[in-house]
Amino acid sequence: MRQVFLDTETTGLKVAEGDRLIEIGCIEMIDRRPTGRRLHHYVNPQRPSHPDAVRVHGITDDFLADKPLFDAVAHELLEFVREADVVIHNAAFDVGFIDAELERLGLPRLAEHAGGITDSLTLARELFPGKHNSLDALCKRLEVDNSQRELHGALLDAGLLAEVYLRMTRGQKSLVIDADEGEGPHMANGAVDLCEFELSVLCVSDEEEAAHEAVLAEIDKASNGRTVWRPAPAAVAAAAA
Repeated sequence: MRQVFLDTETTGLKVAEGDRLIEIGCIEMIDRRPTGRRLHHYVNPQRPSHPDAVRVHGITDDFLADKPLFDAVAHELLEFVREADVVIHNAAFDVGFIDAELERLGLPRLAEHAGGITDSLTLARELFPGKHNSLDALCKRLEVDNSQRELHGALLDAGLLAEVYLRMTRGQKSLVIDADEGEGPHMANGAVDLCEFELSVLCVSDEEEAAHEAVLAEIDKASNGRTVWRPAPAAVAAAAA
């Protein structure tokens, strides 16, 4: 499976009021492993950034003055995300800004180029209901090192998002664990296929079985005979007949 982790920075928060995209960063992953392919561009928004936004990302108008317009990087971006599952934290925000830029160029929306769009914020809220689920909060909760994140940056945040996403989804959809090469049965992607292992069956001793039965009897007594795992005498007699 091919995934692209994407983040943007903008001149402000309100795309409907004319705020524009100023930075975009993408990192590619195939079968949950980074490929080393990245896409990163600063974009001249042709308008000033809001002071609050500059305090967040540190990207000044002077720095952006000689950067290309979005139309110069749009097709490269669309080729990078083509048919991939694009993972974005708070996807509605970033997709709204990208779609606005694409609309100005008469191009289809991002979702029509990508194979799908996954909102990692929605996933985080399902996993950690009632908690703060910003990227910084998730990094702290999942022990992802974000010590270099003094300011927001699209490429840096895309990388952090990839690590956070892997930790949030580890073990889901597959009975596969990571392993070093050369240790046991391996699949094509370098992971271990647990289906190749034979599980040992350990038999209990008579003393262990008696101790277990004693514990069950105590629980049954304490619940006034309402335990569901001990069959009724009539059922035992019928099974023996």
